[in-house]
Amino acid sequence: MGLQSWTALRVTGFDLGIFDQAIRAYAHFELPVSPIKNVHHEFPPGFSLLGDHFSPVLALLAPLYWVWDDPRMLLIAQAALFAVGVPVVRRIARHCFAGAAPSVIRRAADGAGLVYALGWPLLNASYTGFHEVAFAVPLTLLMLERGLARRYGTAALWAALLCTVKEDMGLIAGLFGILLAIRAHRSGHRAGRALGVAVMLAGPLVSAVVITWFLPAMGSPPGYYWSYDRLGANPGDALVHVLSEPWVVAQVAVSPLVKVAMLAWVLGTLALLPLGSPTLLLAVPLLAERVLSDNPNHWPVINHYDAFLWPILLTAALETLARLHHSRAHRSRAHRSGLPQPAARKPGLPGRWAMAAVTLSSAAAVFLGLGPLVNPGSWQPTADRRALAQAAEFIPDGATVEADNNIAPRLTARTDVVIADATPRGADWVLMREEQRAFPFAAVSEQRQRISLLLSHGYEEVWRRDGVVLLHRVRPIPVPGTSRPGPGSTPVRERVPADVGRNLLR
Repeated sequence: MGLQSWTALRVTGFDLGIFDQAIRAYAHFELPVSPIKNVHHEFPPGFSLLGDHFSPVLALLAPLYWVWDDPRMLLIAQAALFAVGVPVVRRIARHCFAGAAPSVIRRAADGAGLVYALGWPLLNASYTGFHEVAFAVPLTLLMLERGLARRYGTAALWAALLCTVKEDMGLIAGLFGILLAIRAHRSGHRAGRALGVAVMLAGPLVSAVVITWFLPAMGSPPGYYWSYDRLGANPGDALVHVLSEPWVVAQVAVSPLVKVAMLAWVLGTLALLPLGSPTLLLAVPLLAERVLSDNPNHWPVINHYDAFLWPILLTAALETLARLHHSRAHRSRAHRSGLPQPAARKPGLPGRWAMAAVTLSSAAAVFLGLGPLVNPGSWQPTADRRALAQAAEFIPDGATVEADNNIAPRLTARTDVVIADATPRGADWVLMREEQRAFPFAAVSEQRQRISLLLSHGYEEVWRRDGVVLLHRVRPIPVPGTSRPGPGSTPVRERVPADVGRNLLR
């Protein structure tokens, strides 16, 4: 899916271009700086992405750029990291169905591996480019699998590594520590119980230290990603508000109704099976971050956010199915032995639940990813995007460029590129569309106004086709409103278009 999106020019500067610039900096033994991110959001020059999100694990990808210095390397790496999860999910299924007939274990492992590999959250994440979720998925699976295998020390190690993926992963690790401690206690494993308690305490502590100290130390402005204004202006206000009016959480979580639709989709595509396992508790922080957020980008299911949930949801579903199977097998043995038994469910209930989960998940995968993957037309860029690629070939290496969001990743390896946005940046070359709206503009009219402004202030038209315009600066005439972030620049938050967040799938 990732390479298909690259071929069709669907991947964008936000976020593939950002990560490409950051990993390239790592490959040169520098801090992960992204001009695309910094200039658009008005961060000071040299601002490190480690001050944006705590994702030091991304540095592990730097050696790949010594082999091939290209954004597609990230798409390949993400696909490989997702693929690592297939054998891990199969082992999780075997742990869950331990004690069942060999044929049942084999079917469970095969089915789980297939559902995971074709999971719509992974297809969505691949479709939209690269994100730190590439590491979150396999690390979460390895953590859960080692916990089920009662390898408590290794499980704690994977939980620690998960904390290096993003600043909120410590909350997931902490909840996992609770499950680990309870399961170790039930099995009489004292050392495992102690490790579980340690993970339970250390995970949230890591998140707290990173959010309150590390990110600000790296230049992150206070409250930059606080998008919970309906709860309070800051975490302290939100806590007071929730304690004094606890019902406000439910009110915010279900309004607008697209949030409810998102929860129904996420759980319903696995036939609600995750609700039967305590492992689902690990998903609570991730879901709360989205349903309580004021940012409409968090509500649909077409972005990469659901991939963070996928390992948790699938493991919880497998645990529920295994419990149903073991319960039915126990009743069958009791019936054969003539012992009294409780009222039985209909025979084959676990199998029907499994078929429902496979069917719903597969339907969602076909609808959101597999359909376009086998459609030849989905591999071809639209006429305007094809024109963007053609125009980019005229831009010389080393030039400064303001580029359309969809073409920016094609220029990061050889130019100093930022995305064209509401503010002129004074670049030598400007590549924009004038008939199709491009992120982050709110309307096509804004793009046309920008092109007209540049043409009247020192730029000339070099190339035009299919609504795409390439401009080159030939005279040093000041462009009104031109600005480039400098030392002490105040970061700005993204302005979300009004049509985002209204539709679950758009």
